Amino acid sequence: MRVIFMGTPDFSVPALRAIAARHDVVAVYSQPPRAAGRGQKPRLSPVHQAAEALNIPVRTPERLKSPQDQADFAALQADVAVVVAYGLILPQPVLDAPRLGCLNIHASLLPRWRGAAPIHRAIMSGDAETGVAIMQMEAGLDTGPVLAEARTPIGAQETTADLHDRLSDMGAALIVDTLDGLPLSAAPQAADGVTYATKIDKAEARIDWTLPAVLIDRQIRGLSPFPGAWCMIGTERVKLLRSRLAAGSGAPGQVLHGFTIACGDGAVEITEAQREGKRPMPTAEILRGLNLPSVLD
Repeated sequence: MRVIFMGTPDFSVPALRAIAARHDVVAVYSQPPRAAGRGQKPRLSPVHQAAEALNIPVRTPERLKSPQDQADFAALQADVAVVVAYGLILPQPVLDAPRLGCLNIHASLLPRWRGAAPIHRAIMSGDAETGVAIMQMEAGLDTGPVLAEARTPIGAQETTADLHDRLSDMGAALIVDTLDGLPLSAAPQAADGVTYATKIDKAEARIDWTLPAVLIDRQIRGLSPFPGAWCMIGTERVKLLRSRLAAGSGAPGQVLHGFTIACGDGAVEITEAQREGKRPMPTAEILRGLNLPSVLD
């Protein structure tokens, strides 16, 4: 089939490669290059880089609202468009242009966790299971009918980074199967169980040790690696990137032993952290150069 691929971050790359191996990807749409790094030089998105390596033409419009942009999209005469974390809202003329419409790979089991941060929110809410859904796109926010889904459990010590990579690969496999089976019937999303995965706010990242350990553990894992849950150790802000529930109790923030910290109820053991200007390190390594006070702020 003639496929238009629309995506931007690392999460989208496996799907692009999987589709390009089986179909004619006539164009890739991605977010424009953004200034990044110390020199603030424009940097191509991961999808843009992958498309160039595959010799697929790339388009990077700032938005798709102009009649010319929409005409250029329709002129590709695609059978279907596949959208994976693209980052722009698609106007109705774009949704209607491909013969089979636009399909979205969404990293949740819809209608749970519609919106921007489904992986983070699933971990932070303590979900036992998540997955990926292939949705027929419509004007509403992740409201379209679902053509296919795949499920996976969330491990007790999994971070957003871990789950991100697994769901990315699952989505790539599922979209290939879906494209091979088109046209497929789509099931409307259930009216019950709708939740919204609002964008992560950096204000959510500071740890409040008076909260129960189970919530702090979810916060640490759900915000890892970005933006990274953090606490103050002396005058230094330290990101806590991996954790697990631990035995013990004490005053909130009290260091019980090693990097095991008492919470409002129970305790958490920090298994990976990152000091300012340093790389992430496992607990044994970071404690060789970091003296913990008796109580963390």
